[in-house]
Amino acid sequence: MKKIAMVCAGLSLLAVAGTAQAIEGGVDVGKKFTHLRLGLGTDSPGFALTGDWLRSDHDGNVESLGLNYNVSVGSFMLSPGAKVMSTNPKDSKDGYAVAVGAGVKVPVTNMFNVFGEYYWSPDSFSSHIDNYQEAAAGVSFQPISLVDVRVGYKYMAMNGKDGRKDNVVADGPYVGASVHF
Repeated sequence: MKKIAMVCAGLSLLAVAGTAQAIEGGVDVGKKFTHLRLGLGTDSPGFALTGDWLRSDHDGNVESLGLNYNVSVGSFMLSPGAKVMSTNPKDSKDGYAVAVGAGVKVPVTNMFNVFGEYYWSPDSFSSHIDNYQEAAAGVSFQPISLVDVRVGYKYMAMNGKDGRKDNVVADGPYVGASVHF
């Protein structure tokens, strides 16, 4: 049932994000985690669709589909949105969560940007976890329009419910790269 719900949510988000045009794909690697990401329309104003898979060496993994609405405010891009996630903590039951949050991207020069994001899911929007938190911040370097190199810090945690263990899926610095089409 969970897989059917994730597929339906993904198809719905894809239908809404049909106006998005640019595609992005990348990978971020930290000391104890790996993060793969895909995006559609993430660099332009309007709807953006994202897909993420983050795996911890010790605390499980999280897959997500997100829908954001990018708004250009002066020179920076503000991206409020929501994510539907499948949570797979190592020491607890698999479940799901719906998180709300936002991201921001501020250009410093033509090639350097500062970015940040935060998403949160309370107990009432999740199953088998008390709450979910995700935060990231960093600097990106884009020497050409097709390539982006990132350095940052990522934190992702699923707080256990009913006495279950908390799972910190990511907590540390990372380096990454992405390709934009």
